[in-house]
Amino acid sequence: MKILSVAIPCYNSAEYMGKCIESLLPAGDDIEILIVDDGSAKDNTLEIARDYEAKHPGIIRAIHQENAGHGGAVNKGISEATGVYFKNIDSDDWADTEVLLRIIGLLKGFVEKDTKVDLVLADFVFDKVGVKEQNKKVMRLTKSLPVGEVFGWEDVKRVTSQYIMMHNIIYRRDVLLESGLKLPEHTFYCDNIYAYQPLPNVKTMYYIDEALYRYYIGREGQSVSEEAQLKNIDQQIRVDKIMTDVYALQDASALGPKLNKYMLSYLTLMYCATTSILLIGGTDEHLRKLDDLWKYLEDRDPRAYKKIKGSFMGGWMTLPGKLGRKMSVGGYRIVQKLYKFN
Repeated sequence: MKILSVAIPCYNSAEYMGKCIESLLPAGDDIEILIVDDGSAKDNTLEIARDYEAKHPGIIRAIHQENAGHGGAVNKGISEATGVYFKNIDSDDWADTEVLLRIIGLLKGFVEKDTKVDLVLADFVFDKVGVKEQNKKVMRLTKSLPVGEVFGWEDVKRVTSQYIMMHNIIYRRDVLLESGLKLPEHTFYCDNIYAYQPLPNVKTMYYIDEALYRYYIGREGQSVSEEAQLKNIDQQIRVDKIMTDVYALQDASALGPKLNKYMLSYLTLMYCATTSILLIGGTDEHLRKLDDLWKYLEDRDPRAYKKIKGSFMGGWMTLPGKLGRKMSVGGYRIVQKLYKFN
């Protein structure tokens, strides 16, 4: 039995995928590494994946599919996985091997003792090009979550101070299946859906305060660059709307007060981020899309619309007039500089 399945979506990743794969191999037979070639056509990604599979049978599987985008590749990884737990690592990122081995040991303990933990969380590093190692931002969850113990949503300390991202997450695979998660194909930024939709199915969690994931930022053409976000703004809007639909279908009382507050806060963050990019674009077309997005929220879930617009962040990002827009973008720039996220 595999303890952990790790999917690595690859699209023309020959130049850098090896570092990601090599960081996982020391876990040996406890891990299943699924290299998902998403229709690469410009390099030998699939050949590299098959070479690794031949060298490490029973540990690495090379999977080829027609191009379906990042979401489609993650979907394929989930459907092919056989491990008790599942993690996604993008091909230009990598894992801290020593932390990975400690986490594998932790997961094995859960399985052996039949301790049902739905979500395991660890820290990650914004590994930005040109930033010295000691200055790279480590995204820790210590302000929000208990460390080193199994806990539930009622034990979360500060619900809205920090946000869980795909890089933090190791799901019990059954949780993903139970949630009905199916990411949209050919859509950037769907990692936010991955970190959001399964949460109502998560009852128990465990947080290890160590940086497992190295999130590489600075490669040319990355979707997190500001230029790419503006170019792909329709895809970001699509993600916002899907997350709106997910939240609108929830029964707040069934979620419980802390999970409900967290999901609403995450949705607020998404709307504010998209608002910032559209305001930076600043054309009439961008502003029209901005109005349409907020109208979608108002129509789909009027109560969520009222709460998001009435929040500090939502109110700041939707200040009226040219001066208000300038102030909104200024606030975004401050957060961008603080966290170095693109």
